[in-house]
Amino acid sequence: MEQVRLHRATTGEYRELLQLISEDDSGEIVRQLDAYHANWPLEAAANADYDRAYWQQAVKEILDADKLVQQPATLPARNRIYFLQRYWWAAACIVVLATGAYYLSKQTPPPAVVATSPVKDIAPGGNRAILTLSDGSRIPLDSAGNGVLAQQGNTRITKLSNGQLAYNGTGGAEDKILYNTMSTPMGGQYQLILPDGTGVWLNAASSISYPTAFTGNERSVTVTGEAYFEVVKNDKMPFHVKAGNTTIDVLGTHFNINAYKDEATINTTLVQGAVRVSVQQQQQMLKPGQQARVAAKGQSIQVLDHADLSEVLAWKAGFFSFNDADLPTVMRQLSRWYNVEVTYEGNIPQRVFTGEIGRNLTLSQVLKGLTKTRIKYRIENGNRIVIQP
Repeated sequence: MEQVRLHRATTGEYRELLQLISEDDSGEIVRQLDAYHANWPLEAAANADYDRAYWQQAVKEILDADKLVQQPATLPARNRIYFLQRYWWAAACIVVLATGAYYLSKQTPPPAVVATSPVKDIAPGGNRAILTLSDGSRIPLDSAGNGVLAQQGNTRITKLSNGQLAYNGTGGAEDKILYNTMSTPMGGQYQLILPDGTGVWLNAASSISYPTAFTGNERSVTVTGEAYFEVVKNDKMPFHVKAGNTTIDVLGTHFNINAYKDEATINTTLVQGAVRVSVQQQQQMLKPGQQARVAAKGQSIQVLDHADLSEVLAWKAGFFSFNDADLPTVMRQLSRWYNVEVTYEGNIPQRVFTGEIGRNLTLSQVLKGLTKTRIKYRIENGNRIVIQP
């Protein structure tokens, strides 16, 4: 480590240090590196090829995010620890790569510039959604004040102080069934409490349609995009979610459904309880930790026994999480959150990404990170990213 601090380490010594970091569950090595980072020699700061301010800010953001992130309580302890350790790992890689960049700059020419035009900074998404009432009127929830927003039959719709939307009231069998739809735009997310108390979290470019009061012998909703559910148990009124060609039947459980039209499959991932996934005549019961995958136009269900829950639920915790994801997978998620169009020129670069990115970063910060992996791009019209071969 001393050789790294003094910028004298060989390539082999850098690799050995990275291996030690990956095996260090306590994070002590990274803490030592962070302390060294704050006191790097003045000659490093004076080096024209080394962007000290950028790397210091990058490390600070990752370490601060690591301290502030709240892991979902439903995640198994094993996944929570791994999720947290990877932030130390990411911070460590930045520190080591930064020192390594300084070391290599003394021996090799500076790398070619990979971004061909300045990046227009775009803020990350936030709590934005549109509520469409049964009469077709639309309420922008991000600009609506707290308090009662509307009355639908015997149900009162209220925006709470924490930004959630809640339904309060009672419905009888004789009442006319009224339906509402909450939809999030590109760059939006929102949380909803259904009339039965069920919690719903909507990711960007998603929607849920539901009755303003649940009556009869079942509770049914329709979803597009991605949503996380914490369903209130009611044995006499089972809960059904319809997403594309897939139906999920539950009594009381926590699960995530990803049903974006530009994804190859509709994925239902169970966190707690039990659900039954159905498509055509096929049915499959899931256990916690399992994921059901159904092709958009398929008639069969593929079950993954050990889904990466930290990856599936990262969006709800405020992060992107990738595990051997290809470039199109990464860019689809960035496109939804930053409300940008992504196109490709020629062959799509073959890259595999593993790790996390905070969803609170600006687009320019994320793209600057991508350039470190030799991804070339240009920006057109302020909101179109063109990936170059």
